[in-house]
Amino acid sequence: MAKLTHLDEQGRIKMVDITEKKITSRMAVAEATVSVKPSTLDKILEKKIAKGEVFTTAKIAGIMAAKQTSSLIPLCHPLLISKVDIDFSINSKESKILIRGEVVLEGKTGVEMEALTSVSVAALTIYDMCKAVDKEMVISDIKLLRKKGGKSGEYIRE
Repeated sequence: MAKLTHLDEQGRIKMVDITEKKITSRMAVAEATVSVKPSTLDKILEKKIAKGEVFTTAKIAGIMAAKQTSSLIPLCHPLLISKVDIDFSINSKESKILIRGEVVLEGKTGVEMEALTSVSVAALTIYDMCKAVDKEMVISDIKLLRKKGGKSGEYIRE
């Protein structure tokens, strides 16, 4: 069985010691989907959601979330993030909003959790802003698409 890195010799939880790890360029891209009613998508695109401009607010929320990941998820290291970018694409035919988040830094540990947190919170923000007009929205398919850097190298989802 592989050694569990978040447990000490006595089986107690611990934060992984990254002191001896090399600083490398690291990047992660994650994605989430929000399915909405066609009428909701129209209201979003026409900027007719009462709470305000949905995509700008969700983008800010996703960026802020990436920066707060270590406060939200136990044992994540606080990181000096260099870049967070959140983009939205629309699938009008299926009435879906695709959220893609990229996080970049030079550091000793990866940014996968930060990328996943960013798209998750952006999706939750879309839900919050639109829940008055659509309680049937579905947040789904939160996943890592790509990561690079560190000892494990590059990963690209097939």
